[in-house]
Amino acid sequence: MPRAADKPLDAPEIRSHPNLHVVRTTAKAQDTQFLLRGTSSYRRASLALFLSGFATFSLLYCVQPLMPIFAEDFGISPAASSLSLSLSTGFLAFAIFCAAAVSESFGRRSLMFSSLLGAAICTIACALVASWHALLVIRALEGLLLGGVPAVAMAYLSEEIDPRGLGASMGLYIAGNAFGGMAGRVVTGTLAEFFSWRVALGSLGVLGVAAAIGFFLLLPASRNFTPRKGFDARFHLKAWVGHITNPALPLLFAIGFLAMGTFVTVYNYIGFRLVQAPYNLNQTELGLIFTVYLFGIAASWIAGLLGDRIGHFVVLPAGIAVAAAGVAVTLSSSLPLIVLGIVLLTSGFFVAHSVASALVGRLARGTKGHASSLYLLSYYFGSSVAGSVGGYFWGADGWNAVVLFALALLALGMIAALLAARLAKRWDEP
Repeated sequence: MPRAADKPLDAPEIRSHPNLHVVRTTAKAQDTQFLLRGTSSYRRASLALFLSGFATFSLLYCVQPLMPIFAEDFGISPAASSLSLSLSTGFLAFAIFCAAAVSESFGRRSLMFSSLLGAAICTIACALVASWHALLVIRALEGLLLGGVPAVAMAYLSEEIDPRGLGASMGLYIAGNAFGGMAGRVVTGTLAEFFSWRVALGSLGVLGVAAAIGFFLLLPASRNFTPRKGFDARFHLKAWVGHITNPALPLLFAIGFLAMGTFVTVYNYIGFRLVQAPYNLNQTELGLIFTVYLFGIAASWIAGLLGDRIGHFVVLPAGIAVAAAGVAVTLSSSLPLIVLGIVLLTSGFFVAHSVASALVGRLARGTKGHASSLYLLSYYFGSSVAGSVGGYFWGADGWNAVVLFALALLALGMIAALLAARLAKRWDEP
């Protein structure tokens, strides 16, 4: 139960209380300087975080349009080919926990740069391996390395950006994710068609190295973050438990799992459907379908602005509803309608993800990196688990079964969004 207004709150209660605005009078708090929209530092930070999102998603999801090629070249099943992505996202989810703790001592910018550079080198290495199992090992390592980016990037935004514009800045970061996801899929699909999948992965890895260097040169150093000395396991455990005890936050974590699980499931197996008759799309044509990510870029930024103005818990269920409508439309046998369904799914997903990410940053009080790590742990586990499970639905009854699975996930996501809104409001009542 919330405490009376005249009764002091200790630090753990402040961190877990969703909508409490705390005014401190210490000299340290008075010296806090946020990055304000319109300043050169804000623009540099925005571009740097955009590059980090671009590199992370392009390197992570570049294998998605290549799955039909992997299945043919290595003689494996569609479900097995999905491991090239599921292993990366699964290990990434695990690494996010470590990254959130390490970044408290190691620093935000250095950790993100090291992670981006290492992942780019891994992608280049994937282009050179001879066996499927070696490729999977490197992709798993790449997931571990990329864990140093998402949670830390969200924490940096929450700490350094003026809270009044956090939704817009988070939306721009998510837009970078969307652009990277599109570029990774389109570039690899096109290069694989005209050259080979090895050339495609090698080229994207080189692009990732350039993005990592640009990120490091552009990102301003943290001004509102003080590294902790040593590693205090009790501190990190207490921080994670504090966020879990907030009744609204675990539901937002669940939404990350369900929304991302739906999104990756559809994108994983739509390629297998469209390379078959009657569509018979080649790799270039299949890659071009992923340009619908442009709608995700716009949707992320618009969702951030709308969330700041009309309420995040209003925009969140709307995004889930749009995604569900898109999944249902893909049941059509018409290629234009299938593409329309993917557009709607992409737009709705990025609306939901952008708003849920902003809500985690707003509702978490203190140790925001730990709150982000819990959200992204669920988010990437959704990609890993549902992305692979969807392959069994595809094998059982084709696309109809995949759609049924995806709609079930989104129905649970809608319930979680509506319940989270009620609990967040009730938790803040006197």
